[in-house]
Amino acid sequence: MSVLPSGEQWTIRAGEYSGTVVSVGGGLRGLSYAGREVLLGYPEDQPARAGIGQHLIPWPNRITDGKYTFQGVDQQLYLTEPARSNAIHGLTRWANWERVDDGSDESLVKAGYRLHGQPGYPHQLDLTLTYQLDATNGLTVTARAVNVGAGDAPYGYGTHPYLTVGRQIDECELEFTAADWLEVTPDRLSPIGLAPVAGSQYDFGQARRLRDLDIDNAFTNLPTPWEVRLTDPATGNSARLTSDTKWMQLYTANAIGRVGLAVEPMTCPPDAFITGTDLVVLEPGDEHTTRFTVSS
Repeated sequence: MSVLPSGEQWTIRAGEYSGTVVSVGGGLRGLSYAGREVLLGYPEDQPARAGIGQHLIPWPNRITDGKYTFQGVDQQLYLTEPARSNAIHGLTRWANWERVDDGSDESLVKAGYRLHGQPGYPHQLDLTLTYQLDATNGLTVTARAVNVGAGDAPYGYGTHPYLTVGRQIDECELEFTAADWLEVTPDRLSPIGLAPVAGSQYDFGQARRLRDLDIDNAFTNLPTPWEVRLTDPATGNSARLTSDTKWMQLYTANAIGRVGLAVEPMTCPPDAFITGTDLVVLEPGDEHTTRFTVSS
């Protein structure tokens, strides 16, 4: 019997919502409402592309040159974005996660993975992802990390869902509130510094069409919770994501034809392992929990 590229498939349902969680990366292979996609998916006979539905642990986004110093010790991560000489999106998105609930609730899937120490990240974490569907409120995903090692561990969480309303995003309306956006270098996408959103090309405090705007930037100083809404003005169909994180990344996904908008909750910005900005330090036995919700 052959094994699917995305691993085991676990379906969740509630009301008119349905989705598929996969064992590879503990990821989400799509979410639909009343038969239309709310989150971009991919076929079960293909691996995830462009990060669709993946979780970014123990750091989101990029670490420039994969080098950082933690508690006086220099570390070097594998460069998983070699074209830009960066370490990108953590260590768990291609790992095989296990289902740890009993399967009795069709609206729930819980997946677990133990991250062991490795070059550049010599720490041990127990990780759990809980997917809970609700017929009214949509899908809530809770990410939990526990430090089961003997020393302190740097930690950040991110995820990579793509909102979709069934058409290219150029003619869709985007709405969100943020005070600042993170400018990055054009070649390596390394952080430069914060700039105000108000009056910039990224000011979507009032809903407006994306047109051909290119976005691959992080935003911060967000409301608590914050919300991003994508709407098709022709049909009224919408998709929205809310979260409690201090940061989020938007990506207009030119590489896959602008068929979805990546809205990425992040607990910390790019290079947090280097700068320490909003970095979580888990002492032995400490846990960290964050969540996001997707709905139509």
